[in-house]
Amino acid sequence: MAQAKGNGIITIPSNHSVDETVEKLRGILTAKGVMIFALVDHSGEAEKAGLKMPPTKLLIFGSPKAGTPVMLAAPSIAIDLPLKILVWEDASGKVRVSYNGPQYLKERHGVPDDLLKNIAVVEALASNAAA
Repeated sequence: MAQAKGNGIITIPSNHSVDETVEKLRGILTAKGVMIFALVDHSGEAEKAGLKMPPTKLLIFGSPKAGTPVMLAAPSIAIDLPLKILVWEDASGKVRVSYNGPQYLKERHGVPDDLLKNIAVVEALASNAAA
């Protein structure tokens, strides 16, 4: 697990292509009954605009049952929720999975310790999709 200093973003390698990683993540979320709010295909939209970009997709997902108590306790976290996982290919062709670290979000927004588990699920989801 690699965390960029100061920005709270954790990036891990994926053993799959961008599309395979996204599909694996979608399957995990669906099986757990987690709502998928959007899939943003940044590279697909770039291509439509006549630009080239390595495969890059952002999955936005969450559970109102888990997220609402967090937002009630720390309202500013609504700017970072729903949770997001970015799946992207770097310049060398390696696929990466990035997300906001739960500890960073906790500190950034003052999330109470007892609610950290509600957002910490992102770590397991990212790891499972990348494996």
